[in-house]
Amino acid sequence: MSEWPAETAMRAALEIESARTLESIKKAVRGFATPYGYDRFVLFSASTASEEVVEHIYWVEGNWFDNGQAVDAETYVRHCPVTRHLLNARQSFFWQKEQVKGEERYRVIRSPGEPGIQGLQVPVFGPQGLEGAMSLGGEPVDGSARVRLGLSLVATAAFFAARRLLEAPLDEALRSLSPRERKVLEWTAAGRRQADIAATLGLSERTVENHLRSARRRLGVTTTAQAIRMAIRNGEIDG
Repeated sequence: MSEWPAETAMRAALEIESARTLESIKKAVRGFATPYGYDRFVLFSASTASEEVVEHIYWVEGNWFDNGQAVDAETYVRHCPVTRHLLNARQSFFWQKEQVKGEERYRVIRSPGEPGIQGLQVPVFGPQGLEGAMSLGGEPVDGSARVRLGLSLVATAAFFAARRLLEAPLDEALRSLSPRERKVLEWTAAGRRQADIAATLGLSERTVENHLRSARRRLGVTTTAQAIRMAIRNGEIDG
């Protein structure tokens, strides 16, 4: 029992770190989490600059809404408002779904134990503050401190590995901006609103924000204002 659960969590995290596919990441997470009752997973990037908090969903699995409904960023936020607690959280927290007068309600709880779907939300922080999160749910689930710490380790590893595979990595800071990132940043520097930029390029405002986020990451800064100054200094856009 010496491997339960600390060493198994570390082994899963190491497996995730070397993963070359998203499916390998999923397999490692399932392998650790399922024995403790967690069979629902959402892994996503997040930002305090985004009104909806959730930016990109990398992985959704399990019957989150008890009706087989597919989950995307919009439906996840609408059905799971507890996600907004990420904006105030500094560590992982448990949540519970309950029925109140025929409606689903979510609330943050100290620890799971009551009947119903419950889970753990793990915020992931990086140089830009809140960068992503993973939510794991089930019925019933193990909420012991050892499992919570193990899940936090595995979820954090899964987020960074998935982002490495699916998005531009953090170490691209010295690379040039893409043409679309450059154009969006240039128009932002000129004072154009994101809504206007989106309309001109035929994009959603969310996509425009994602281009700005990617530009900040490539340039190794945390704010759009810093990105504009850096891009001007590097000759990427006109001053």
